[in-house]
Amino acid sequence: MTAITEQLTALGRAIEHDSFALIDAEVGDAHSYSASQWPVVRRMIHASADFEFNGLTFFHPGAIEAGIAAIRRGAPVVADVEMICVGLSRPRLAHFGMKAHQFISDEDVIAAAKANGGTRAIEAMRKAHRLGLLEGSIVAVGNAPTALIEVVRLIEEEGVRPALVLGMPVGFVSAAESKERLMAQQEVPWIAIRGRKGGSTLAVAALHALLALAEEGKE
Repeated sequence: MTAITEQLTALGRAIEHDSFALIDAEVGDAHSYSASQWPVVRRMIHASADFEFNGLTFFHPGAIEAGIAAIRRGAPVVADVEMICVGLSRPRLAHFGMKAHQFISDEDVIAAAKANGGTRAIEAMRKAHRLGLLEGSIVAVGNAPTALIEVVRLIEEEGVRPALVLGMPVGFVSAAESKERLMAQQEVPWIAIRGRKGGSTLAVAALHALLALAEEGKE
């Protein structure tokens, strides 16, 4: 029986498995990731064809365990942008009873951002908090550094406790800094990409890898 986190066709599965095998062969032993961390990094490399993520990707010691546990209990995913929600496999999320949420284009979020002189990304995370979605969730940030900075503020100042934060915003203004702030706190597990690189595609890839680990029973 084909796993829900595998490609739906035999050819699709073969291509993906061959791609993973090529990545494994090219990297060899030239990485320091654990047996449960490497599938996450490998899928990120697969999604981007960028081997620099071998080294740029960092893990809180409890990140994999926390992510798997959250997935198995059907935790919500809170994303900074719609691109992440669109990129995630609905059947894979549904298999675990999970739903993905984003609020970046909601009218009340836009209005609050204008009124407060901030960004929509900040107000979107504040809305997720008001709705009670951040507690115990998987927060996936792939685009907006200000969303990640706000999540860290909520963790540090308001005691919000997501299960796991994927800190992967891409860009030049505050992107690297936002990820350093995430990695500096140890209250909530995280997976982060150091520096300017990142993107919604990487956040999706990391979450898909965690879904596969949860289905396979690997921790």
